Amino acid sequence: MSLKFFDKLSQNFIELLRDKDDYNVIIVVGNKEKSFTAHLNILKYRSSYFRKELENIQPNENNVKTIIKSNVSALIFDVILKYIYGGIVNLEKVETRFIFDLMLAANEFELKELTNKLETHLIETQASWLKTYFSLIYRTIFNENNFQNLENYCNDIIAKHPNIIFDSSDFTSLPESALVSLLKRDDLQMEEVKIWDYILKWGISQNPTLPTNLEEWSKENFLTLKTTLQQCLPLIRYFHLSIIEIFDKITPYKKILDKQLWKDINQNLAAPDRPVKSIILPARSVLVTELPPRKEEPFSTIISEEHAAEISSWIDRKTTIYSTTNIPYKFELILSGTRDGFAPQTFWNICHGHAKTVVVAKVKGTDEILGGYNPLAWDNTYIHSVFLCKWKETKDSFIFSLKNGKIQNSILSRVKNTQYAVANISKRTQNICGPRFGDFYLYSEKSNFTLDNNSYCNTASNCYEKPIRTSADTFSIVNYEVFKITGKY
Repeated sequence: MSLKFFDKLSQNFIELLRDKDDYNVIIVVGNKEKSFTAHLNILKYRSSYFRKELENIQPNENNVKTIIKSNVSALIFDVILKYIYGGIVNLEKVETRFIFDLMLAANEFELKELTNKLETHLIETQASWLKTYFSLIYRTIFNENNFQNLENYCNDIIAKHPNIIFDSSDFTSLPESALVSLLKRDDLQMEEVKIWDYILKWGISQNPTLPTNLEEWSKENFLTLKTTLQQCLPLIRYFHLSIIEIFDKITPYKKILDKQLWKDINQNLAAPDRPVKSIILPARSVLVTELPPRKEEPFSTIISEEHAAEISSWIDRKTTIYSTTNIPYKFELILSGTRDGFAPQTFWNICHGHAKTVVVAKVKGTDEILGGYNPLAWDNTYIHSVFLCKWKETKDSFIFSLKNGKIQNSILSRVKNTQYAVANISKRTQNICGPRFGDFYLYSEKSNFTLDNNSYCNTASNCYEKPIRTSADTFSIVNYEVFKITGKY
């Protein structure tokens, strides 16, 4: 019998980590925002990454080695280091995106046990989040090539709904390994001739110097495309295409196929019973499923169609309100507090790069729905030297209060001082301050908009035309949402 005392062992090693008197490694993370001290022997025996990295670093005069990891945040590395020393990772009260980023960092540091555990946790408990940020996740894991379970999970979804990836605007940036893994699937629910079209589209986009007119292609051009698609071409089910499909789609590009394959394709069309030398892959299976009637989900838990019509009319500067049947815009929900969390940093992570957005927030303890429209793109890259935010100028932003419950009328307040229309918060304070329109902003010292009363809207603002609140008190919220506004037509 063996007696195991891991809890005490873990506690002792965590205490060793906290002891700053006997370290011989310094790890600097982020934009040199923080440094951690550690012990060489523990790092190299717990992580093959650190073993290899530390072997190539010369110590300073105090026999201390320094590693710089600019791409890893301090919050992430703090968890990594505590896992290395104590074997404990606390996932309570952390956002799902943090867990995903932690998994990527664990993989980078070659901590396979932690990587696999976090991968399984995401699949088993965070399926909704994975589907919401599917494109980001899919490209990330295939760029890393170490997340087999997540790859299979994503490919199972794409096999049934291939348009998620194939019809996406950034399909041509898909990693080759991801495309190949999909083409290997016998259950990919897409017509083979369409798969061929997408492969050509992907391959040609990797070689932007190819002539746009196929008739102008040289022998070298076809060879270039053939080389690019060498992993993909063997996975097309050529022998299950119709004569017309082969004539219209394959024949123009026959020079990218091996000569024997092209000969066998033609022989199979003329004499399908004769054997061929090429490998004949099976036809892709077609799933026949009876789908239940789709339940229409509300587009928002805060605003109504009537509110959307009103906001749309403000965007277009209309003097009359659009009817709910004639709203020219789609309100695409990109962030929901109840779904994604209420940390200010989450806003900057998710909304970075998005332009033409509407922010709405439900004030705690009142019927108030406050919000703002930003026609410009939110930017989370600002690193301040003196100012905590960088103001962006626009004449088209506005803030508002919506009619709701006891609040009988909506209030529209257009920007007056255009130099202070909207603000991009510095990276150092994105953990406490969210979206800001002039003197109206969501703010939390506890990094959760629902846990304190620090959000604010100045009733005497010089930035916007009129006040949208009667009270000058700071407030808390119960939920907030951010919508990307796109045209329907």
